[in-house]
Order: sequence, then structure tokens, then C-alpha cells
Amino acid sequence: MRTDKIRKYILPNLPYLFILWACLKVGTAYRLAAGAGFGEKLLGMLGTLGPAFETIAPGRVPFDWLVGIVGAAAFRLLIYYKSKNAKKFRHDLEYGSARWGAPKDIKPFVDPKFENNVILTGTEFLTMDSRPKNPANDRNKNCCVIGSSGSGKTRFWLTPQLLQAHSSYVCVDPKGSVLFQVGYFLQKRSGYKIKVFNSIDFSKSMHYNPLSYIRNEADILKFVNTLIANTKGDGKDGDEFCVKAEIAELKAVKRANSTSL
Repeated sequence: MRTDKIRKYILPNLPYLFILWACLKVGTAYRLAAGAGFGEKLLGMLGTLGPAFETIAPGRVPFDWLVGIVGAAAFRLLIYYKSKNAKKFRHDLEYGSARWGAPKDIKPFVDPKFENNVILTGTEFLTMDSRPKNPANDRNKNCCVIGSSGSGKTRFWLTPQLLQAHSSYVCVDPKGSVLFQVGYFLQKRSGYKIKVFNSIDFSKSMHYNPLSYIRNEADILKFVNTLIANTKGDGKDGDEFCVKAEIAELKAVKRANSTSL
């Protein structure tokens, strides 16, 4: 405690003792200078500055001490004024101030209920609440995980996020392992409704029948135009007569099928 007080109060003020001594010697030179007026005294100081600084010990003349104290106090006030009106720099912290975050740093961003968080690490989490009590604690929920094959992106990050079961999920699963790992838990334990689109094995995929949405002739025309636009390829259009004939034929077939149903 004593060392801290020395560093805080005594060491920063030591330079002002030197300033006081220097101003005191200037006062001595002014007092010893010949002349009656202020200007004459200043000119006379050219010859008395040397003798005044020859001795280190200060004199006992009150005038000399008054000049020293006033000079040191004026310099101290000048430094104080400059520091208060200076730009706001983080002195001694501009470089090398980074540190590892502590639990108290992440605490304002964590939901008390574990299941309502995005898992970032084993000890850091991020609340899914988009309206926390303090709006300043709201953060973007997007995460970017980069790693090589086999580094554990799915096993150690994606799977734990899905098991939180706090949101609706759209998951792209090229390996086909995520549904096997978490599907039962989401559907049976958490009440999720799972929809699967499997472009490799259609027997395990949802199906979409556009014909079931046809209600009138306008729907037939939309379907036919969409079918032709997506099956003619990237080449140039053929004869317009053939396209119109194809549209007419398809409309007739669809209308006949709709009527028979």
C-alpha cells in the first residue's frame, strides 16, 4: 500500500521540485541584478545567472522562495490544463492491450437458461434473445466455422447447436449423417416437424406434385409455360408455331386429365 502511494503521489511530483529549485535560482539572479526597474533587472540578470546557479543549496531569502513556488505552481497548472484538454488517448494501452476474455466479459451476453444460447466454446455462449434487457448486449447470431475435412465442424459445432432445439433449422447435409444423429431427438423429444429433401434417394425424400395444385385453366397455363421454359435448354428458341402447338396440346391433355379426375 505504501509503495502504491509513493508511485501515485510522490514520483509524479518529483520533477516539480526541480522546477521549483530552478525558478528559485532565477529569482535569486533577478534579486542580485543591478538596476531599479523591471527592464533593467532583466538585462542585469545576464551577469547574475551564472553566480546564482553556482551553488546548489537554495538561499533563505523569502523573495527567492516566492518566485520558485509561483513558478512551479504555474508550470503544474499548465500541465493540468493541457492534460484536461488533450485528446482522449488510452495512454500506455494503445498497443499490446489485448487480453483473453474472462467470464465476467461474456456474462451480459449469456441467457440464464442454457438451452436458449448459441454454443461458442465450452465456457462461452450467446443468447438467442434478440431483445435483451440491455439493448447494447444484442449481438449478431451468425457464426462462421472454417476447418478442413474431419476437423469436427459437424460433430463438435453443428450437432450441439441442433440439440439446443431453440429455433427452426434449415440444414444442408451433404454427408447425410446429421438427420441420423439428431432427427429422432428433434422429432420425438422436442416435437419438431422434420421435412427432408433427398436428391439422391427419392424414396427417402419429400415429393412435390405440381398437378395437385391445378384448379382452373389459368393454373394449367402457368404449369405449361413453366415446364416449357425449364425444358427447352439454353439453345435458341425453335419455330414459334411448334411452341404454341406444344402449349395447346399440353393444355388439352391437362384439362382432360383434370376433368377425368
